[in-house]
Amino acid sequence: MIAILGAGKMGEALASGLLRAGVVTPAGIVAAARRVERADQLRAAYGIEVVSAAEAAVLAQTLVIAVKPQDMGVLLDEIRPVVTPDKLVISVAAGITTAFIGSRLAGDVPVVRVMSNTPVLVDEAMSVISAGPHATDEHLRRAEELLRPVGKVLRIPESQQDAATALSGSGPAYVYFLVEAMVDAGILLGMPRTTALEMVKQAVYGAATMLRDSGEHPVLLREAVTSPGGTTINAIRELERHGVRAAILAAIEAARDRGRELGAG
Repeated sequence: MIAILGAGKMGEALASGLLRAGVVTPAGIVAAARRVERADQLRAAYGIEVVSAAEAAVLAQTLVIAVKPQDMGVLLDEIRPVVTPDKLVISVAAGITTAFIGSRLAGDVPVVRVMSNTPVLVDEAMSVISAGPHATDEHLRRAEELLRPVGKVLRIPESQQDAATALSGSGPAYVYFLVEAMVDAGILLGMPRTTALEMVKQAVYGAATMLRDSGEHPVLLREAVTSPGGTTINAIRELERHGVRAAILAAIEAARDRGRELGAG
């Protein structure tokens, strides 16, 4: 039995992905939601049981904590009396360390820290996992088995988790931002919005597929599109002149810093 503690966007995305992939049936998932209307939505959409966090923690052997970082302490206090070392706690809360979670639970409870992202909804998530002090390789393997059907899973040291949150967890938003800007450019150049969006979606999808499947470095793939004196190099010059590369670096660094702030309470 798997418990999803925190039924926000990420919690629901994980639940729906696990059900869609056939990792569990609705009878194998229990969720916790604070609001009655939210609980009713989850029952209607997925056919899963929705109870209190403490009840869910009693029922399940694997607890997936997907609450907002600022709500983590309250949740851990609620489930502390019923979480024993034979359970596995998987946290997807940005910035929250395994040490913090372990300090709020009784005994040597194994904790695995995860940062995933919203493409879990289409089985294309990027999930990075790190073991806490009491988590073994077996616990990491269980976390991988849980997450692999809904995307790619990578093990990293916990010291890199804040960077992963900024790069991968928030990464889809950066892509959507770029798509939005490119569509606006198409409109500026006289294209209908729907036509521009269709072209940009396919460009992004095709480029991502080539990057994944070719094994080539992105610099080489970009150079293959950039002819001497051509249209692309003029566009790249403008991007560099406006500091787009530096802005991206600064943005991801700022996201990393905010993740650390959230984890610090």
